[in-house]
Amino acid sequence: MTPPTDVLDELAGVRADGTIDVLRRRRPVTREQLQASHDALFEPVDDTHLAVAERALVAAFATRLTADDATAAWHARHAVEVAGAERAAIVLAEAAGAAASGPYGAYREEGLREESTDGPRYRPSAEVAEQLGERLAAALVHAHLLTFRPREADDTALAELRSAGWSVDGIVTLSQLIAFLAFQQRVAHGLRVLADTDRQDAA
Repeated sequence: MTPPTDVLDELAGVRADGTIDVLRRRRPVTREQLQASHDALFEPVDDTHLAVAERALVAAFATRLTADDATAAWHARHAVEVAGAERAAIVLAEAAGAAASGPYGAYREEGLREESTDGPRYRPSAEVAEQLGERLAAALVHAHLLTFRPREADDTALAELRSAGWSVDGIVTLSQLIAFLAFQQRVAHGLRVLADTDRQDAA
C-alpha cells in the first residue's frame, strides 16, 4: 500500500478543497504532526521492539474492536498487506468477536467503587494463541485492556506482557500505538460527520 499524503484525510473522506480540507489547512502544524505521528508508529526508523507487522495487526485489532468503520477498514487492509492475509484474518475475526461498547472496569478508589462496571475480557483461545504466537496474543489482550478497561492496567498486565517476551521499550511503544489509534479513529469519525453535514448543506 502506497502511503497517502494525509492518512487522516483518507480515513475521514475529506475532499480536496472542500470545507473540511480548507479548515484543516488552517492548522498546518497540527495536520503535519498528526501525519508525522502516524508515520513514526507505522514506518519507524527502528522496529526492534515492535515489528512493523505486529503494529499493523494490533492496529487492525484495536480499531475493529470499537467500530466497523473506515478507519478499521483501512487498518485491516494495511494488516493484510504488511502481515499477510492469513494472520490478518485471524486477528480480524478475534476483533469482531471481542468488539464491545465499553469502557468497563473496576475503580480501586473507595469513593468510586460504586461506579465500577463489569464487561467482557478478551482472552484468545489456546488454538488462536498458538497460531498468532504468545507475543502477539499478549499484545491483543493488552490492546483490549487499554481500549475497554484502562483503569485496570496495572503491574499484573505489564508482567503478562514481559512474560510473553515484550521489552519495556516494546510495551511503551505498544501502549503509545493503542492510544494513538483511539485518537485517530475518533478524529476521523468527527471529520466524517462534519464532511457529511457539509455535503448535505451544499446539496
